[in-house]
Amino acid sequence: MDKKKIELSGPANVIEILINAAYQSAESFMRDSKLRRFMPKQNHSKKSSMSDVQSHYDVGNDFYALWLDKTMTYSCAYFEEGNQDDLEQAQIAKVHHILQKLHPQPGKTLLDIGCGWGTLMLTAAREYGLKVTGVTLSEEQFKLVQKKIDDEGLSDVAEVHLTDYRELGDRQWDYITSVGMFEHVGAENLGLYFKDVANYLVDDGVALIHGITRQQGGAFNAWVNKYIFPGGYIPGLTEIIGHIEDAGLQIADVEMLRRHYQRTLELWDQNFQAQTAKVTEMMGERFVRMWELYLQACAASFESGNIDVIQYLITKGASGKNLPMTRDYMIK
Repeated sequence: MDKKKIELSGPANVIEILINAAYQSAESFMRDSKLRRFMPKQNHSKKSSMSDVQSHYDVGNDFYALWLDKTMTYSCAYFEEGNQDDLEQAQIAKVHHILQKLHPQPGKTLLDIGCGWGTLMLTAAREYGLKVTGVTLSEEQFKLVQKKIDDEGLSDVAEVHLTDYRELGDRQWDYITSVGMFEHVGAENLGLYFKDVANYLVDDGVALIHGITRQQGGAFNAWVNKYIFPGGYIPGLTEIIGHIEDAGLQIADVEMLRRHYQRTLELWDQNFQAQTAKVTEMMGERFVRMWELYLQACAASFESGNIDVIQYLITKGASGKNLPMTRDYMIK
């Protein structure tokens, strides 16, 4: 056996089980604050942010297509009652759950900050009658979204830009969505991120910000930052709320989806394991072992409550001014 490898035996999710147990233990090394001094410093300049995003997302569309669902959605799914296994259905449900929260009116405009492979923004254009703009720093994502726009003849209602969200000038939109984005801007830029959201919204505009959050306070994972996604930082709940307030925005609704992300990651991991041979051929065994650890460790982190994923419905103006009086509209 390779002396540099640690081999584990047990069920397919043995890593998730072990890491969840470590999080649950009061005496775990994971709770040792003394280890924080070994954390590397981070840099989130525009140049560094582009490099960080491209190092992760530009691994290749072919790689992600092997284990994501057909919508190519790389964020927490939304498992409605009766569905625990259909990832594609759950990802589509998540998109509609987000858009319905905005209470969007046809003909208005939407900005999707960190648009990924375009499922949310293009659904908003096709099914909700919105004029949409997406921004990404990933060349692979940009190319695929632009191809979808061209292939579907949506160029009159949809546009995508390969640019930093901080470079959008004085334009404003009626609605903003941003899914799995603020985890990558860095602690030092979070306040500016929410101020940009405020600047890009029209008066009384509505935004749905969906991101991984710690209820215990902000932190980052040095291993994930080094080997999987450089520059990541998971903000704390009170930290996020403080920045929303400082930006002059108001909160209309907050929803925790921790268990949904745990299940999403477990299904991703099942898909990933089913494609191990192909991924090994593409990327090598070391890459496969790192990603297996990454996916199961993240699932365990959600399972234990170490991290959460939260949707913040926020308005530029009095909270919920242009929204229905009750939450019922969100689930109709």
